[in-house]
Order: sequence, then structure tokens, then C-alpha cells
Amino acid sequence: MKVIAAYLLAVLGGNPSPSADDLKAILGSVGAEADDDRIELLLSEVKGKDITELIASGREKLASVPSGGGAVAVAAPTAGGGAAAAPAAEAKKEEKVEEKEESDDDMGFSLFD
Repeated sequence: MKVIAAYLLAVLGGNPSPSADDLKAILGSVGAEADDDRIELLLSEVKGKDITELIASGREKLASVPSGGGAVAVAAPTAGGGAAAAPAAEAKKEEKVEEKEESDDDMGFSLFD
């Protein structure tokens, strides 16, 4: 990822086709180690291609990849009456309260400490 990020930074900086030395200089400026094999692989894959077209085609491919959790199971009321639906609604309400309590607790860590 750091090689790709360095490549994108070079392109954003105005260099439409960065070289391996350009990428090594960017990575070295932040103290990251440059892997020559990965740099050469990336440069061979993007050679002669427009970066905006590559990003657009990547977005299309990622759109078909499932991301997120599983489906939420919802209890449907039975034909016999609404008595069975009431406990399910109460259980949902309790779950929501518990989730809120967990999200408020930062376990003693703060982003700005």
C-alpha cells in the first residue's frame, strides 16, 4: 500500500509517470523502507495507463465485492397475534441501549491524549 500511496502522491504532485527513484525518494522522506520488487511490479502494471481510468475501473470492481456484516434477522409477527412481537421489540430496544453504552466507553484511551 505504501508504494501505491507514494505513486499517487507523485501523480498528484504533477509527475504523470513517476520513476522508481521518485517513489523511493517519497518513501524515504517519511522514513519508510522501499521494496524494489514491489516498486517495479507497480510501475510495470501502470505503465502507459491513465491513473484516473485505473481508479474508475477499480471502483467498479469493488462495487461488486460484498462489504459489511450479515443481514439482520427480524422476527415477523405470527398470524396468531401480536403477543409474540412484543418481547422481540423489547429485546431489540435492550440491544440498542447496550450498543450505545459500549460506544460511549473509550476504555481510557483518547484520540487527543
